[in-house]
Amino acid sequence: MSVSTAAADQTVCTPLPVLGRDVLVPLVTGGEVTYAALDYAASAPALQRVWDDVAAYAPYYGSVHRGAGYLSQLSTDLFESSRATVAEFLGCRDSDQVVFTRSTTDSLNLLAAALPAGCQVFVFETEHHASLLPWRDAEVNFLNAPRTPAQAVETLERALADRDPSPSSRTDSSRGGPIGPALVCVTGASNVTGELWPVKELAAAAHAHGARIVLDAAQLAPHHPLDIAELDVDWVAFSGHKLYAPFGSGVLAGRADWLQSAEPYLAGGGASRKVARRADGGVDVEWHTTAARHEAGSPNVIGVYSIASACKALTEAGFDSLVEREQALVTKVLEGLAEVGAVRVLSLFGDDAPRVGVISFVVEGWNSSHFAAALSAEYGIGVRDGLFCAHPLVRTLLGSDPQDPGECGAPEAEPGERSLNAIRVSFGAGTPDEHVERFLRAVRELVEDGAKWNYRTEEGRCVPAV
Repeated sequence: MSVSTAAADQTVCTPLPVLGRDVLVPLVTGGEVTYAALDYAASAPALQRVWDDVAAYAPYYGSVHRGAGYLSQLSTDLFESSRATVAEFLGCRDSDQVVFTRSTTDSLNLLAAALPAGCQVFVFETEHHASLLPWRDAEVNFLNAPRTPAQAVETLERALADRDPSPSSRTDSSRGGPIGPALVCVTGASNVTGELWPVKELAAAAHAHGARIVLDAAQLAPHHPLDIAELDVDWVAFSGHKLYAPFGSGVLAGRADWLQSAEPYLAGGGASRKVARRADGGVDVEWHTTAARHEAGSPNVIGVYSIASACKALTEAGFDSLVEREQALVTKVLEGLAEVGAVRVLSLFGDDAPRVGVISFVVEGWNSSHFAAALSAEYGIGVRDGLFCAHPLVRTLLGSDPQDPGECGAPEAEPGERSLNAIRVSFGAGTPDEHVERFLRAVRELVEDGAKWNYRTEEGRCVPAV
């Protein structure tokens, strides 16, 4: 299905329909208000288009790949055509594989399990934990937080140039220098600041030093067109629940060789082509070399189809128009917050750095949990507070100890105490202008007049007092 140019142009000023846009929530001060979902960076609401597509398919749901019946055949065709849709959405090369997973975290853990022996991993300390933590069995090099995009590239180049040149790290002992396997993992857009990273330049630096690169696109894919071939990255990982398809699926797309050489991520049906008993009582297994190698078990057909539906919806709506509209909202939020003297927006690359619709900030004199609770209870606005599963980055931006273990939630603190974490507002293709305007009005009123309600600390979080 396609849309007319007029329809695509209209999206510049019209948000895409999402579920929950008419949900009413109670206010502690009395009455109800339409819920303003401004926590897209955690999980975006489902597109109405996605929900409708899933509902239309649901009666035809059947077993994938292993059934002779009509519904099984239909579901298999849908599953594999969804793979092709995702490949097109990502700009995959002909030789790339699209593997369906549960999430970005699952995708990167899959890749970590497929690393060749002796592989070194390079990752900035500013990454989300999904990119920071999966590499337990590799030699990990944590890179310091850069303060400009150019510094990020320079930091990576220096680290790769200084790789261990020992023979054990080489794939060709006749050549000098560090030519062993290496992988760079980097985000496309920060889940804390929303800032865009210089992915293409980082990919060029990685390849110039014989390394590969995987792009964590969890925050980039829902907000910006993505082209694997153009960026020249080796893999891309993202989650459906951030791409307006919250049905429990994710994607790892890219080069097939490391994935084909590795043991299956999960052993079981679907990953195996042939299984036979040996005379000694053991089992011989021939594993698939396709994406199925790492898709053992019954696949999440509905989750996969929902991702494909979201990819089609964003493409048909005109992704460039959606980006243009979102950037107008980003500008409105940044300008509005700048007018409130007590607010400090967090940034690595500077206030003018390009970013997607993800903005974190702190408010002088406020505990972030208290502020977020007041936004919800008094204004019907849902934001996120905490360390956003990016503890080292948030602590660096707040000027606290980046090695403090901390917790994802708010610390034990009473309302009004200095905050050791931040508030994050995030939005996207389904956000109405009114939600952003209400948020900015609420920030000004809370800073100028204070909260209208009393709050207390309960299990480390500020909540309205009864």
